[in-house]
Amino acid sequence: MKKKFIVLGILFAAFGFTKMDAQILSDKTMGALGKGVSGFTFSDADAAALAKESIAEMDANNPVAAATDGYSIRLNRLFGKHTSSEGVTLNYKVYLVKDINAFACADGSVRVFAGLMDIMDDNELLAVIGHEIGHVVNHDTRDAIKAAYKKEALLDAASSQSGKIETLTGSQLGKIGSAMIDSKHSRKQESQADTFSYDFMKKNGYDVNAVESAFRILQNLSESAEASFITKMMSSHPDSGKRADDAKKRAVKDGLYKEYVQQKIVNTAPAKTTTKAPAKATAKKTTTKKK
Repeated sequence: MKKKFIVLGILFAAFGFTKMDAQILSDKTMGALGKGVSGFTFSDADAAALAKESIAEMDANNPVAAATDGYSIRLNRLFGKHTSSEGVTLNYKVYLVKDINAFACADGSVRVFAGLMDIMDDNELLAVIGHEIGHVVNHDTRDAIKAAYKKEALLDAASSQSGKIETLTGSQLGKIGSAMIDSKHSRKQESQADTFSYDFMKKNGYDVNAVESAFRILQNLSESAEASFITKMMSSHPDSGKRADDAKKRAVKDGLYKEYVQQKIVNTAPAKTTTKAPAKATAKKTTTKKK
């Protein structure tokens, strides 16, 4: 079956799912679509379980950078120390695609695209990751997948027997993925994640001015030849220029503002160094003269 990866959002937590050309919903679920969803409790654990299953499907259908790849080495160097943040356990990988994107899921999975790592330096990348962590900590990712679930009225169908979230088929996950396209984070949630990112940078001793710089990069992209695509994807999010201005105001207020200069971006693995084995000592031949 043909599988297609759905990219949701640019630099904002989102969910992607594998779409499969198969029957989308069972008869039981189709009946639930007519009834809608009411009063179902969707816990953090439910969201995390569904996210874990979905991210595993995504990882299996997208080019994931190996541990020895330069992108993985760089991300591990930057992010490895932040796998536990605000009580949330995070895991991270790089997708070797050119898209400028990063997203977080309710189970703590963070995925960063190589295209993003190509245009942002270490501090700017940390600012974006801080934003994604903010979405997880603030439960935005849980709310997003719950909204998608409700939209497809799958909560009622999946829980009608046991009262709990059940494992869904790949085709049903694809249906939820389609719904997620229309389930973006609110402006308030994005603003709160921006604040979390700034505080994350400040608390960990990183240059807070990189937050503004990251949004300036987005602003410049939105004004480039790809503006129509960027504008469409960011239509429900605050303006990048305004977000950059807000980050600058925070830095000025804290007495930390200075114009940010982007650092060198290195996504290649360090060259392997080989050391020559010491030469073996040869025994010196001695001759004795006959008397």
